[in-house]
Amino acid sequence: MAFSKSALCFLAMSAVALNGYASHADSRQDSVPKPLGQMVDLDGHRLHVNCSGHGSPTVVIENGFDEYSFDWIFVQSQVAQFTRVCTYDRAGYAWSEPGPKPRTFAQINLELRDALAKLGENSPFVLVGHSFGGPAVRNFALTYPKLVAGIVFVDAASEEQRYTMQNKAIRLRDGATGKAIPEPREKMLASEQPKSLASLPPAATTVDAPFDRLPAEIQKLHMWADSQPAMYDAEENERTWSPEYFKHWYEMPQAGSLGSIPLIALMRAEGGYRNNLDVSAAQLETERKQAHAHLAALSTRGKLQVVHSGHNMQVEAPVTVSEAIQHVITVARKRPN
Repeated sequence: MAFSKSALCFLAMSAVALNGYASHADSRQDSVPKPLGQMVDLDGHRLHVNCSGHGSPTVVIENGFDEYSFDWIFVQSQVAQFTRVCTYDRAGYAWSEPGPKPRTFAQINLELRDALAKLGENSPFVLVGHSFGGPAVRNFALTYPKLVAGIVFVDAASEEQRYTMQNKAIRLRDGATGKAIPEPREKMLASEQPKSLASLPPAATTVDAPFDRLPAEIQKLHMWADSQPAMYDAEENERTWSPEYFKHWYEMPQAGSLGSIPLIALMRAEGGYRNNLDVSAAQLETERKQAHAHLAALSTRGKLQVVHSGHNMQVEAPVTVSEAIQHVITVARKRPN
């Protein structure tokens, strides 16, 4: 299917006009724009889910850090032309209310599964995970394999990835402490409400690149969502628990762990590393490419695809992302039930 350039400008009609948003931490929740999708009640806390299009399998998109359902507007408008597609905001992000803690992948997966079921969205799903959303959908597929028809990783994180701190390149899995992953649950406890944060980044008046490519009204939504204290609390908890999964995956054989489902791992062409860390840029680049190859190998039918784009492909290369989703759907539709 050919993708028209004009379709990429679609979303302005889907955006909502804002009546202004607060610029100080104590008033940031006073001006809340109308949700673009539906609010789904999960035993006392609600998730925001926005679905469009028709067809099967349904595509479900999991965001990275500091990202929201509406950041996928270009991809969603494309994918909705050939199948059903749902974007959503994890608990604590944008319109979604804070959820139970800890914010493990198991907890995130349970909430997404139950929200889709309450909305009557039919499985199996093609899951799309960007950055932190990559390991989240990976764990969903491991936990609920019968609900997954295929996966697209969009420059996804993995157990091999590093982050930088004080000129050091530290693997994500190195933050693991060996604590057990508790059973997920929907019931929200009063003690699990977001803690008060001593300070927040100042409310932005513009969005950073590449999100400045989004329609103006979507940029306003992005700035509003970035200003919500609950998101920072959710991210802090997610960062605390994700290393436990990365360490477990590193210590266990992972090749073929997702069976033979159609899978594409999209990887940006260049890592953009500099020689100012304790690990050389050349080594970091080699490790990055190996990590994405390992993600592709999670399925015996996995493919690695290099994309000439930055990390945020949903904004920088939406046609390529949409085409990868369409390819996985085409293969999934041919698979026997």
